[in-house]
Amino acid sequence: MQLTTFEGQTAAELGRAAAPSADYSQYKTIRRNGSVVPFEPVKISIATTKAFLAVVGGQGATSASIRDKVAQLTEMVVGALMRRKPEGGAIHIEEIQDQVELALMRSGEHDVARAYVLYREERTRERAARGEALANVTINVLRKNGARQPLDMARLRATIESACAGLAATDVDAILGETLKNIYDGVPEEEVNKSSILAARALIEQDPAYDYVTARLLLNNIRLEILGEAVSQEEMGAQYAAYFPQYIARGIEAELLDERLGEFDLARLGAALNADRDLKFGYLGLQTLYDRYFLHVDDVRIEMPQAFFMRVAMGLSLNEVDRETRAIEFYNVLSTFDFMSSTPTLFNSGTRRSQLSSCYLTTVGDDLDGIYEAIKENALLSKFAGGLGNDWTPVRAMGSHIKGTNGKSQGVVPFLKVVNDTAVAVNQGGKRKGAVCAYLETWHADIEEFLELRKNTGDDRRRTHDMNTANWIPDLFMKRVMEGADWTLLSPSECPDLHDLFGAAFEKRYREYEAMAERGELKVFKRIPALSLWRKMLTMLFETGHPWMTFKDPCNIRSPQQHMGVVHSSNLCTEITLNTNDDEIAVCNLGSVNLANHMKDGKLDGEKIGRTVRTAMRMLDNVIDINFYPVKKARNANLKHRPVGMGIMGFQDCLHIQRIPYGSDAAVEFADESMELVAYHAYWASTELAAERGRYPSYKGSLWDRGILPHDSLNLLAAERGGYLEIDRTERLDWNALRERIREHGMRNSNCLAIAPTATIANIIGVSASIEPTFQNLFVKSNLSGEFTVTNEYLVRDLKKLGLWDEVMVGDLKYFDGSLGRIDRIPAELKSIYATAFEVDPKWLVEAGARRQKWIDQAQSLNLYMAGASGKKLDELYKFAWTRGLKTTYYLRTLAASNAEKSTGRGGELNAVPVTGGYAEARAEEMLPATDAKFCSIDNPDCESCQ
Repeated sequence: MQLTTFEGQTAAELGRAAAPSADYSQYKTIRRNGSVVPFEPVKISIATTKAFLAVVGGQGATSASIRDKVAQLTEMVVGALMRRKPEGGAIHIEEIQDQVELALMRSGEHDVARAYVLYREERTRERAARGEALANVTINVLRKNGARQPLDMARLRATIESACAGLAATDVDAILGETLKNIYDGVPEEEVNKSSILAARALIEQDPAYDYVTARLLLNNIRLEILGEAVSQEEMGAQYAAYFPQYIARGIEAELLDERLGEFDLARLGAALNADRDLKFGYLGLQTLYDRYFLHVDDVRIEMPQAFFMRVAMGLSLNEVDRETRAIEFYNVLSTFDFMSSTPTLFNSGTRRSQLSSCYLTTVGDDLDGIYEAIKENALLSKFAGGLGNDWTPVRAMGSHIKGTNGKSQGVVPFLKVVNDTAVAVNQGGKRKGAVCAYLETWHADIEEFLELRKNTGDDRRRTHDMNTANWIPDLFMKRVMEGADWTLLSPSECPDLHDLFGAAFEKRYREYEAMAERGELKVFKRIPALSLWRKMLTMLFETGHPWMTFKDPCNIRSPQQHMGVVHSSNLCTEITLNTNDDEIAVCNLGSVNLANHMKDGKLDGEKIGRTVRTAMRMLDNVIDINFYPVKKARNANLKHRPVGMGIMGFQDCLHIQRIPYGSDAAVEFADESMELVAYHAYWASTELAAERGRYPSYKGSLWDRGILPHDSLNLLAAERGGYLEIDRTERLDWNALRERIREHGMRNSNCLAIAPTATIANIIGVSASIEPTFQNLFVKSNLSGEFTVTNEYLVRDLKKLGLWDEVMVGDLKYFDGSLGRIDRIPAELKSIYATAFEVDPKWLVEAGARRQKWIDQAQSLNLYMAGASGKKLDELYKFAWTRGLKTTYYLRTLAASNAEKSTGRGGELNAVPVTGGYAEARAEEMLPATDAKFCSIDNPDCESCQ
């Protein structure tokens, strides 16, 4: 490319005009000879302008159009580079040029990209002809103490070799070469480690083994930051024991840790730390912990991975008689990834503000005091990392009479706008966004406007773009839909008792109110076809992702605590079903068993599950007594009923291990079998705790006390519903023995099980989230910690066995968004086993969910995926969910019929295609390459606050 002039301007002048003017002084550029110069976006603009002018010359364009295109492309390139190194640093010239080429391709400027590629190749040949060395300067490393010393090549190689130890198909030389390309004279010691991390990360798509290599290299940087010197993994066995008491002392001195932690036998606990377990982390998991969980003082981390797990374990054993023994027991299930506590527990256990609970459910009163008290409670609960579910049904509808002012109510919606803004304002200590879900029963007269809260059109004062919404649907409405009958909307100010009724009692009273409305005895009511409202519910769910479908009657009829009140809503993630009222805010404490870690010889290890569940239930029960409660009503409810919500994750991993397709009868049977096993041991563990510690205070009169176990309560639902219930009733274990034990000892916890989304904690331990099917077999996951390439290890293993894992296969998986369906050379069996979420008929998800729900005393966060969604398909799916007895559903994720055109680029980048639809606002944390799928923000805390 020549320095072409255009309308009197040189390429350099045009490039400077298009370059961004921000301050990039914290960035440097590494030249090919190893020298370092300031990072100057103007040079990107100039090079891009040269490429354009080489193609268009002086014809067919204007200088303004070139400047606009160059400015846009430069902004894309700089943005991509900044995302890779948000804290600043040095960027190799080749990486910059790769990004320029990629930006040109993605923008459709293929001819210009070709000119740019040819230019780069020509310059490479010229340098080779001149015999230029890639690095001909001495590289000195700047130590943390300020000293300079030559780069120790032998140590750098040994570090990379150590990271690759035991991992087949990894190339030490490839990582070393890429590392050296990105360091320079005067490079800080930690930047050498970062360079090796980036070098290994770029290879993850070639083989999942590099995911672990990258994590191990990241450990080097973590050790350097925390210990103040470079310490190898092999040396950490001895280092951990010495470091641990110092860490506890420093945390207490910084007023981060509870002073009681200093009273433990720290030498014994330090000796129990197993450094080898640091090697269990993948890159995404370890980086997530580093960025969001490890304690820090003045932005410098003080917490090593095993110390982190022990700190959590110590915090959960504060009230134990033999604290050290219990802390080691808890540490072992956490650090081996057999069980993982929820995010609030991981954040706060052992700290001075130990808010360990995950979810809070509230009921809002029908007066200004009650409404603003609820909003205040939302703020206080959200401040300390709780996900919120608000029951708004008691608040009078629009047009209802206000006695105090002799005026008319504006309804629920204006107050929900305040709730929305409160969730945004109170951001959980800066760790993650506030998150809330509002629930409204389907008979409420404001339901039609409630359905439209998430629309992007209409009066923005009556829209809530940042909060979630859910329908709380009584069975009677579903019966009217199935039968094509009418439905009457009412105001709770005129029929307040409906809020606390369910089942046959609700149906009887509701019909009485309908008759009153017909006689003109009610002022606010509206009669509409039930099918019309149902269609609008489905339409809004498809268009905006909200409100979610949750079912009031199964939640109440099957509730063990129905003798103490009513379940008025679920929580943010639709898995908690606990009573709420004016005096009680329901609280639930969560954690999840990693099913994949309990597979032995292709089957679930029942004995190990029993051991893990017993320990996990003890940890969860301890949370109730240790927890910091931001509001008194939450403390009262939690101590009175002592509910916990133990869940599962890694379900898809188990299917892969067994080579079972998700969409199959075998998968449904495994869902049934695995949940029965976990449930049996969870309920048994609660009876053991009851024998040791006593029954929960409100036990008398519960379904437990009446000898009715969760799966027995299906009979109650069938009797109340009077039909429309089809579910398998198979049992495999000795439930009579459990009934007899409960009769003798009672239960320690009113509720024991709830399957939460687990997105973040599943990332930490490197398994599939919760009960989710595989999203894609190869994708880039983007969250607050950066961008992470994720590959399906089970698929890669199978493809290697068949000799099919190569660069072409990687390219095909990128192009087809991680789907195997259109890759001809992959056998049909593998396509079935590794079908992705949108390739599985969603009825299989419902069927598996129904089998689990049989055993669960609360509910499950059940996402539904649908390709080529239509009104008919949605209608059939949600009616199917109801007739299968599900208590709740969560997000609906739909995929349009066509995908945007793909492009590929240098540097191993996966294709990025814009998201459209109901979740386009979620781009802060997304999964790429996303087709035009509608998504919630997977791994975004405002979407899955529970975990």
